[in-house]
Amino acid sequence: MARILAYTTPSRGHLFPLTPVLDELHRRGHSISVRTLRSQIPLMHSRGFAAAPISEKIEAIELDDWTAKSPRQALAAAVRGFCARAEFDAADLSDAIAEERPDAVMVDINAWGAMAAAERWGGPWASFCPYPLALRSPQVPPFGPGLAPAHGPLGRLRDLLARPVVLGTIEKKMLPPLNGVRTGLGLAALGNTDDLFRRPPLLLYMTAEPFEYHRTDWPDNVAMVGPCDWEPAGEPPPWLADLDRPIVLVTTSSEFQDDGRLVSTALEALADQPVHVVATLPSGEPMAYDVPSNAHVERFLAHGPILDRAVCAVTHGGMGATQKALARGVPVCAVPFGRDQLEVARRVQVARAGTRLSAKRLTAGRLRAKVLEAMEMADGVARVAAGFKAAGGPTAAADAIEDRLLAALSAPGL
Repeated sequence: MARILAYTTPSRGHLFPLTPVLDELHRRGHSISVRTLRSQIPLMHSRGFAAAPISEKIEAIELDDWTAKSPRQALAAAVRGFCARAEFDAADLSDAIAEERPDAVMVDINAWGAMAAAERWGGPWASFCPYPLALRSPQVPPFGPGLAPAHGPLGRLRDLLARPVVLGTIEKKMLPPLNGVRTGLGLAALGNTDDLFRRPPLLLYMTAEPFEYHRTDWPDNVAMVGPCDWEPAGEPPPWLADLDRPIVLVTTSSEFQDDGRLVSTALEALADQPVHVVATLPSGEPMAYDVPSNAHVERFLAHGPILDRAVCAVTHGGMGATQKALARGVPVCAVPFGRDQLEVARRVQVARAGTRLSAKRLTAGRLRAKVLEAMEMADGVARVAAGFKAAGGPTAAADAIEDRLLAALSAPGL
């Protein structure tokens, strides 16, 4: 059995999708060590994993992309944050490898310096991506602004012209500092953003068609395994059993991005509807809201028991919350505020698994209409849920790691 070291950025939205994969590998007899947020170390210990925090210097670098005035500026700000972390996470993972002496390493796709350190290490390693993958392809729109897939010559021309503008913003901010880290480790410089995603021998992509756009040119290292849905266990709140109305779940980001007005707008929009609103604010303050009689607002609740009774989920467009709802057959109204959320929201709309509403156009009336529209899209949701199930989830991810990384460890002569 193998010793596997997993390394994440300071984001619960990246740790939680990885957790069921590590659970499955642990169940198969592999030894698991994790480097992640300090606050989540007890949780990782409870899974039976060895665990230690990532460097305090990494956790101290908070993303400020939510202050940007446009999606393009927000993307550039997020890239600056990841580059700043890369200066520390390369050495941090190198130290962890020296301490743990693993047989294989798994690295968060946003830990760019740590990915370079894993490459420099030279042993079997993989990366995992729980959000839309920003790989170029003539078959899909350029990543970032949430453009709809192109149709016809004019659409393809749009993508051709937009791609260098959109990705050029990323590459100008990303490549110089990241290549500085790489050359410091004795690695070749990256020529473009695609090079980053092609470097891992295995890249676990945590989604599936038809939610992801169809394309025929995925690199050989990409394994599309579907969403790996997981959340900390929690008892359902006592009031849940007493609710006699269908539920609308409202979620906001686990990393602060000033999206609390989604909750206040949803409370207003649905106050006179025959539903009960359950809103969660993991990075906000529940006491800041006037809560109508048909609503509960909490900092954290396990979403599973809520979604089991939900008729719609209003999300900020985060990949985790959105896919969690769709996998359970719950339509989504996605209101993206930034980051990868514009891409996620567009995929919801294109898959006809729900609706999309720009945060700039967010009003109670518009949100109410979009929620009611989403509730009628059961067929699209069913298609997406079936695609997710067929992809295999944590079982498929663990199979890929064993077949494509660990099998070489037991080969003759090794």
